[in-house]
Amino acid sequence: MASTRGSRILVTGALGQIGTELTEELRKKHGANQVLASDVRDLPEHPCVTGGPFRHLSVIDADEFDRVITEEDIGIVYHLAAILSATGEKNPELCERINVGGTITVLEAARKHNLRVYAPSSIAVFGPDAPKHAPQKCPLNPTTMYGRTKVTGERLAMNYWKQYGVDVRGIRYPGLISYKAPAGGGTTDYAVEIFHAALENGHYDCFVSSDTRLPMMYMSDAIRATISLMETPVDKIGDARGGYNVSGVSFTASELANAVAARVPGFTCDFNPDVRQKYADSWPDSIDDQSSIDDWNWTPEYDLDALCDAMISGIRD
Repeated sequence: MASTRGSRILVTGALGQIGTELTEELRKKHGANQVLASDVRDLPEHPCVTGGPFRHLSVIDADEFDRVITEEDIGIVYHLAAILSATGEKNPELCERINVGGTITVLEAARKHNLRVYAPSSIAVFGPDAPKHAPQKCPLNPTTMYGRTKVTGERLAMNYWKQYGVDVRGIRYPGLISYKAPAGGGTTDYAVEIFHAALENGHYDCFVSSDTRLPMMYMSDAIRATISLMETPVDKIGDARGGYNVSGVSFTASELANAVAARVPGFTCDFNPDVRQKYADSWPDSIDDQSSIDDWNWTPEYDLDALCDAMISGIRD
């Protein structure tokens, strides 16, 4: 492992839902030139491309990844490139190749170049046998390919930390809600789409049942949690380093629809569950995040009302 660490930050998957807002926040904090955005997509008008340095980069091209780390003086990687849950179930081979293979690319580069790595996990690691109020430690038996890749990612993180001293950290993201980037093919996309539909045509056909309750989080909280975890001194990081539970707010699909209707007069919502209902049913209702509270003082700022106000205001602006 290299004795010195580079000085700049690389974000993979920077044009995605999380990557977009994380890149913008990191550039505000550290300066635009200190944060290199990367993605396999070419979107020349995207704010992460126009707002600072950008490189086209595939996380499964290990040689090119290694070259970028060296050429760009990278010391920290936020590894957001991934295939999400609903998309991953349609293309399991791609999901495995990107989510596991890409993580190995990043961890191998970290081992060689002494990088600190953020590699996110997800509530999809929990299976139907997990308690509905999910603890930090319990059997992880997901029924989806996406969930299985995230379990593998958590185990790789712990393995690289224990065997090679690679400082890898991650959060088990709940469903993330944001107006700044389109939903990315996940099971919780309904919680983003409902706001756009309400404001555009006053109606939404929701693809989960009205009583589906899932853990959610407003994107600002998720970005704050991510950066806070990465800035925590290494001696404070505990055994949950590969995938810390973080809690935001849990609500049913009908509670969300009612909250939107209270803010958008005349809004209606029908519930027509599709295959994504099965994925949602396998996940917990709520999250026990005591480890995050104890280790790095996590606390969310947005409840359902604040989340709805922020989404509607953001889309209208």
